[in-house]
Amino acid sequence: MRAMPWNWTCLLSHLLMVGMGSSTLLTRQPAPPSQKQRSFVTFQGEPAEGFNHLVVDERTGHIYLGAVNRIYKLSSDLKVLVTHETGPDEDNPKCYPPRIVQTCNEPLTTTNNVNKMLLIDYKENRLIACGSLYQGICKLLRLEDLFKLGEPYHKKEHYLSGVNESGSVFGVIVSYSNLDDKLFIATAVDGKPEYFPTISSRKLTKNSEADGMFAYVFHDEFVASMIKIPSDTFTIIPDFDIYYVYGFSSGNFVYFLTLQPEMVSPPGSTTKEQVYTSKLVRLCKEDTAFNSYVEVPIGCEHSGVEYRLLQAAYLSKAGAMLGRTLGVRPDDDLLFTVFSKGQKRKMKSLDESALCIFILKQINDRIKGRLQSCYRGEGTLDLAWLKVKDIPCSSALLTIDDNFCGLDMNAPLGVSDMVRGIPVFTEDRDRMTSVIAYVYKNHSLAFVGTKSGRLKKTLSTGPQGGIGQEGVEGDPPGVNIASQEQMLCVCLQCLSHKAIPDQRVQPLLCYFLNVSGNSS
Repeated sequence: MRAMPWNWTCLLSHLLMVGMGSSTLLTRQPAPPSQKQRSFVTFQGEPAEGFNHLVVDERTGHIYLGAVNRIYKLSSDLKVLVTHETGPDEDNPKCYPPRIVQTCNEPLTTTNNVNKMLLIDYKENRLIACGSLYQGICKLLRLEDLFKLGEPYHKKEHYLSGVNESGSVFGVIVSYSNLDDKLFIATAVDGKPEYFPTISSRKLTKNSEADGMFAYVFHDEFVASMIKIPSDTFTIIPDFDIYYVYGFSSGNFVYFLTLQPEMVSPPGSTTKEQVYTSKLVRLCKEDTAFNSYVEVPIGCEHSGVEYRLLQAAYLSKAGAMLGRTLGVRPDDDLLFTVFSKGQKRKMKSLDESALCIFILKQINDRIKGRLQSCYRGEGTLDLAWLKVKDIPCSSALLTIDDNFCGLDMNAPLGVSDMVRGIPVFTEDRDRMTSVIAYVYKNHSLAFVGTKSGRLKKTLSTGPQGGIGQEGVEGDPPGVNIASQEQMLCVCLQCLSHKAIPDQRVQPLLCYFLNVSGNSS
């Protein structure tokens, strides 16, 4: 087998919308043949580097690429505007604190810096680029020219993640008009819970060199804006970790979608086996003590087949057509998700997969109902990994509305009943690995990328919806997607993921698709 090159190629293309007939939501339809000759613009990085993350500036259309040892800024027509080197450097993952803070007795080797998180801080016009060197420190780069504004590294709060994989960290920025912003960080801990909280909220100071950059929003002797995985959890599941797949904010809350191992007893068996459960985690933006932490299992089912291993997700609006079918408003939030079949760790991710939609309000209603029942004293906190022993809920007389943010009782809390998504379509042979969605002329349009490197698009218009497949191919595997208002960027890449071993692949191709022009 020939080795795949560590590079990206980018293409700029004009697409036609998928023509839909009188099919049901789960009925496939072939895309019409292209009526235009597509023009392509290509971009290729350095031969020895791989690309990990991509973000598009929604104001300018400029593209920022997080690569191994480098950050790129590209114009909207894929011209390199500026680059910033981030590595390699001498390091050892066992050095904590890193050698740039104190002498390390471990042998040092030349180590690549894998980009693990790339965020645009619009308020301060800077890019937050976090890598794998030195226990996950971050650079703050000026958007205009990638000039380094700051690189905090001298405090333990500056070490965000010791995992050396690109798909291990997710961040969500919460902005305020007159205050410093917050950065919610969620990360796998790779067996080092004493060093890294699995989820936390940090200060995002206006001054990129401020001493308090990335400090916990609140921290005292007993309470902090974080949750750590207890050491007792590893006595039950030695390789326990929480794998974060997606993160976003909506309304008064921040959400993360996760994969978590847990021990369950199969039907008719007295022994337990380890499986993976997909869960949504919710926190109040203003909760500095994390008393609002709630997690709820999510999954999808179609024709008796369970799809439980979350692969990807994306938040979008319903749009008028799909909203009418689902009974929600056009501007209501929907979660477009991709699941693969089953949930056992010993099996590689199966090719059978499903695209499913969740109405975010329905998930929030389920959480509210669980909070109300727990504060009536019903059930237990039901959060096995955090509360190894069952802790009963405590009764309290109070009103729990849609924006309830918890107390220092009955928290953190787990929801036991799974919320099931609405299946849009399934794929049996070419596993879907990524998704993006948005509203175009009242229609809800979704693009999904597959394991083999194909791009498919769906147009859900209500009772008449379907799927078409765009002829975009590459040497596999997997597609990752990012967007800007008039641009869709689709990157043939699967991020490394410990829970799903066969997703370990090299990035290869990137497509930029202009979807604002012609429609059929």
